[in-house]
Amino acid sequence: MFSIIIPTFNNLEYLKICINSIKKNSKFDHELIFYINEGKDGTLDYLKKNNFKYIYSEFNQGVCVAFNRAVEASSSKYIVLGHDDMYFCPEWDNIFYNEINKLPNNKDFFLSGTMVQPFESYINLDCGKTYSDFDEEKLLKKLPEIKFNDFQGTHWQPSLIPVTTWNKVGGFSEEFSPGLGSDPDFNMKLWKIGVRIFKGLSNCRVYHFSSISLRKKAWNSGSQTFLLKWGISIKFFKKFYLRSNTAYDGPLEELNKSFFYYTSLLKCKISFFYLKLLQKFMIKNKFKF
Repeated sequence: MFSIIIPTFNNLEYLKICINSIKKNSKFDHELIFYINEGKDGTLDYLKKNNFKYIYSEFNQGVCVAFNRAVEASSSKYIVLGHDDMYFCPEWDNIFYNEINKLPNNKDFFLSGTMVQPFESYINLDCGKTYSDFDEEKLLKKLPEIKFNDFQGTHWQPSLIPVTTWNKVGGFSEEFSPGLGSDPDFNMKLWKIGVRIFKGLSNCRVYHFSSISLRKKAWNSGSQTFLLKWGISIKFFKKFYLRSNTAYDGPLEELNKSFFYYTSLLKCKISFFYLKLLQKFMIKNKFKF
């Protein structure tokens, strides 16, 4: 059905939870592809022993490189991007499948699930902050009781896109390695080719332990990289382009260029030109930017 791409960086205990949840809670059979960064904690041996498909890097390449290389090895029509610190909840793939069938053929789109997290989030539910205190029974019991609506402007994982759409934009931009800021950048590239469906599915859920891999080594926040590349901030893009955190009401329309839009855009441009000047100064004086 789907090619599920999971980068992993020395997170074997979380990865086991992730794999078991996909096996347990998927309705369909899927292609699983792992990209192992380092794998010094036994991840490499574990995936070898259990005959999983994987790509191995001796050094941590980050999630941008991981997603790109793993997608190259995929064989399905649709790819699902996930993380090793996610528990895939029941019916997750069936909900994606049903949504795809509602869309016109050959349509470019970006879908995502909804993260359930043990702190302030779209859905806040504390079922454990680490693998050692994860309460699967509590999660499965409480999830059906939580009501939520589909939403606009999603830009995170777990996400699903057609591989043809992925190829049109060339995957993730590796200048955002290890990954912070890469999600909105990817969506900006999708916007540029005319994608207007960025839909978060409220009932397609994962429990997320919260960026365990990225917290280990986040040498690039991504915000400055995004501003220098696109001339606007991530916050501006999410608010005025994606209309993030609003109820889903159909494909996004062209920008509503209100007075507030222009004043916010001016702030972005001031920040952009200041950053460009700072960059030139630091390069000229051989400082690391």
